[in-house]
Amino acid sequence: MVVAATMASMDDHERKIVVEFCQLLEQSKQLFNGLRDLPQCGQKIWQGYFGKTFDVYTKLWKFQQQHRQVLDTKYGLKRWQIGEIASKIGQLYYHYYLRTSDTNNLNEAYSFYSAIRGRQYYSRVSQEDRSDLMVKKLRYYARFIVVCLLLRRVGAIRELLAELDKQIVDYTSTYEPDDQLEWSLVLEEIKTFVKADSIVNVLHADQSNVILSHRLTPLTTPPVEKSTMMNLSLQEIILIGNASEQVKFSEMTIDMFRMMQTLEREKNRDEVNHVSDPPSRASFEKSYSITSNKTLAYPMMANHDVNSSRRENPHKYILYKPTITQIMMFLATGFKELPANGVLLMYVSADGCFQTSKHVNDLGYDCGGVMASSKREMELTNKKGVHVKEIHCLYPGDLYPFTRKPLFVIIDSDNSFAFQYIPRYFGHPFVVLMSPQELPDKLHEQLQHNGSLFTLFLHSPLTAFCLICNILTVKMHLWERANSYVDRFITEASRLFTSKVKPDVSYIQFFGDDFLRLLLLRYVFCHVVLRHHRAFVGEQYLPRCQPPLPLASFLDEISLKKYVRELAKHLDVLSHFENFE
Repeated sequence: MVVAATMASMDDHERKIVVEFCQLLEQSKQLFNGLRDLPQCGQKIWQGYFGKTFDVYTKLWKFQQQHRQVLDTKYGLKRWQIGEIASKIGQLYYHYYLRTSDTNNLNEAYSFYSAIRGRQYYSRVSQEDRSDLMVKKLRYYARFIVVCLLLRRVGAIRELLAELDKQIVDYTSTYEPDDQLEWSLVLEEIKTFVKADSIVNVLHADQSNVILSHRLTPLTTPPVEKSTMMNLSLQEIILIGNASEQVKFSEMTIDMFRMMQTLEREKNRDEVNHVSDPPSRASFEKSYSITSNKTLAYPMMANHDVNSSRRENPHKYILYKPTITQIMMFLATGFKELPANGVLLMYVSADGCFQTSKHVNDLGYDCGGVMASSKREMELTNKKGVHVKEIHCLYPGDLYPFTRKPLFVIIDSDNSFAFQYIPRYFGHPFVVLMSPQELPDKLHEQLQHNGSLFTLFLHSPLTAFCLICNILTVKMHLWERANSYVDRFITEASRLFTSKVKPDVSYIQFFGDDFLRLLLLRYVFCHVVLRHHRAFVGEQYLPRCQPPLPLASFLDEISLKKYVRELAKHLDVLSHFENFE
């Protein structure tokens, strides 16, 4: 009755505006809700749908700007409704980043979320006396924090955490909701995650924290004299996180979080759009390409070929606690979408799945593997006296079919060595990097929840070095000098790699890709450092790789030992290492 009376009081022009706005709003909601039903894999299937959704939200935002006065007075448009539209735009960009690995979209998500906060779109939500609106506001804060984490905006995170804490208190005291405990757990998860991320702090002279980025930059890209053998390019990545006791937030463990950044290039901070005004069509057009017929295409797609080797960042699938069925499906999809000379990288951070069999007949399945997720308790391995293998396990043998194309595997687990016997049946380049299976007791206690040491070496070698030497805070001038020793080690290791590794071995073919070269050289740094550290005595404390590298020659190389020794001396931790002479 109220709606009918309101519509009756409008003239034809006003009525047309309100009707069109309602139609755009309903269409946008339907398209947004439809995103949940899109398959996570198969890029060609979902790209068109994202494009249509972006286009409708562009029209919706421009329309409400152009007709704000009519919508305010006749429709009763409220600020939280504008905030909800802007929040969904931010979500669109974030989920498009997850599906494309294009950090431009991550920056755009930040811009829209920041605009919501700056314009205080949700500031009057508490006056509406609706608990569902308060939940929308809390979810906005949680999503904004995730984006800030990925963009290393630590100052913003601290402010948002304080605001979220206050909002949760207001929500729970006002409504006494059933999900009170859930939101308290969300807040605790974020705080624990942030603490784990800053496991080693670098300090300015005034004792404030230095914000470090560990994405790839021209300065951190290892130099190499490329040969014709170095003809492969990393195109598809599958990141799997299933370490049960590791801190996580928003379906992302700390190991996954670190590897996501390691496998992306750093954007120039000056290019990020800090929005002080509400999101506008110009923000979209900056990330959209205009096609020849002047219609908006979906973000970054007109000049972006999904099969192009010129893609700025490799495409990633990010899987938190996937089932074995999901793992196999995404492996098959990544395998299918590999272009010519493309490489599929699979990173797994998971608990080990150990077999009880004393007689190893099949190295592909009798040595165990790593756990996959299951909705029910792990099945018994013995039924009526018959030995049954654990079905919720990723075994080395499961990867055999995917060695038909270039495959690069990283296994971070306490059963990683189970993957060292995978044969090259099809002759294509294939490499496995395996974490140490054990850690010294003190480090194990320290890292049980805060992420793997091996992944930390691949993500930030100097951070990992400081950690194993019990250095938890470093002055900025010491850090910069220490980093120069790591850089010299990496440069020298790159030179040695091309001279000591046979040209026909898979490593050389992978070495032409910036990301894969960085991972390989950081692996060498990890191995050399741990090999000489007094606490890592025994093969179970060292990483392994397949096919074997001539690590003996790397370990004995005077130049590499020299840089590690100088690094240890610079940080005053020589006592942690054996004699380098």
